[in-house]
Amino acid sequence: MIFITAKFRVRPEYADEWPGIAADFTSATRDEPGCLWFDWSRSVEDPTEYVLVEAFRDDEAGAAHVQSEHFRTAQRTLPPHLAETPRIVNATVPQDDWSLLGEMSVPEGK
Repeated sequence: MIFITAKFRVRPEYADEWPGIAADFTSATRDEPGCLWFDWSRSVEDPTEYVLVEAFRDDEAGAAHVQSEHFRTAQRTLPPHLAETPRIVNATVPQDDWSLLGEMSVPEGK
């Protein structure tokens, strides 16, 4: 799978509104057949920073994502709300879902 993490620094006046601003893009991406997940989190240290964790089935699904109409729309509509260009880590990993963090395993039934 293609595993991507991106940090979006949102202009302060839009920080609380960001989930709504990105909602159409988020929904359309989650509906893509090759999207495994597309999840936003907000930094607990910086309220203007959102972290996007996304994964796509394979290179073909990733290419379909960046060639989609909703991606092109997001390229136009999201940057005016940002304080800087988002930063990204993009890697291909040999799995198709999250692995368990064995070092912090929780006993069954807890």
